[in-house]
Amino acid sequence: MSSFVHLNLPAREWTYEPDDAQGRTQENTVLSFHRTIPEYNKTTLHALPDVANELGLGHVFLKDESNRFGLPAFKILGASWAVYRAVGSHLGLPVSDGSTPFAEVGTKAKDIGIQIVTITEGNCGRAVAHMAVKHMGIPTRVFVPSYMDEKTRERIRSEGAEIIVVNGSYDDVIPVAMKEAKESENTILVLDVGLKGYDEVPQYFVQGYSTMLAESDRQVLSLTGGKPATHAIVPVGAGSIGEAVTVHYKNASRRKEFGPARVLAVEPTTAACLFESLKAGKSVSVPTEDTIMCGMNCGTLSTTAWPVLRNGVDAAVVVTDLESHNAVEELHARGIFAGPCGAATLAALKRACADAKQELGLDDSSIVVLYCTEGKRDYPIPS
Repeated sequence: MSSFVHLNLPAREWTYEPDDAQGRTQENTVLSFHRTIPEYNKTTLHALPDVANELGLGHVFLKDESNRFGLPAFKILGASWAVYRAVGSHLGLPVSDGSTPFAEVGTKAKDIGIQIVTITEGNCGRAVAHMAVKHMGIPTRVFVPSYMDEKTRERIRSEGAEIIVVNGSYDDVIPVAMKEAKESENTILVLDVGLKGYDEVPQYFVQGYSTMLAESDRQVLSLTGGKPATHAIVPVGAGSIGEAVTVHYKNASRRKEFGPARVLAVEPTTAACLFESLKAGKSVSVPTEDTIMCGMNCGTLSTTAWPVLRNGVDAAVVVTDLESHNAVEELHARGIFAGPCGAATLAALKRACADAKQELGLDDSSIVVLYCTEGKRDYPIPS
């Protein structure tokens, strides 16, 4: 048994069964909303035929989220929809169908003095600020753990946000930000992590990521002559993006149309909360250590994500910083400028093929999509 791949065998038969009509309508609503944001463009799906040949697979594709709405990560997809929905709902505006322009929501929010509070280890807070401050004019305070480097803080400030540094880890920041949000009825907490008593806004993030998945489905079909993806690999972090990918690929209507697909989730060895939770059969918190995959440096899963991940993720894969760095270098050599969290999906594919290829049905008929969730950034080179 591999110490780097945990197989979740019951997930093979699990199907996510929402109200299908509502699910399709929501996906179209979110995509239409994103198209109203000036920087919207469909991101690239790269074919990696040499990787497929090396690993004995049919196709390997990489969905490149290194530039989404002018930001170097996918998070803006969830953050934009979450800010719009959370603020609009607070104001009592019709936003569930996307019918109220986001600029109008922003104007009304400013009129009554609404502000937003969020927490981040980097990309999510910047994305929330980009939508809230730059597009909607809503003041935003971003709470960050003390280990965040100054360059990352400056990137968040560049979106117009105020930074509040809290001693400790991401988990230590949460109660501080929640206390701040409760002090005023016009302060709205916008997080992509489900917590006890806080589950609505995180689901808006999950819904927002459906645009990336709708795009990649169409792109894969176009590049394969109509064949769908059989495997998807996604970074975990606290779990919202993993939840979105799992719900998408395990959806009953998709299974009926295209057949079953497998979902693999990747984490750093130093922050493997999903890996350990699947092994334990319950959501557990784990101590974390520094990692170049800082966007996945999370010790506790989102309470809203865990049930879906538990039931639907076929394998949890952990990779080292060195494996992630090597994948960054390999992608750079191909002209794909990924950061460590995004490149970790390639490292996970290689690890899965080395340790559990047969068990995961990875063969010459497989069509694998890697969700590369961040662009190039500076980080300390691991030895």
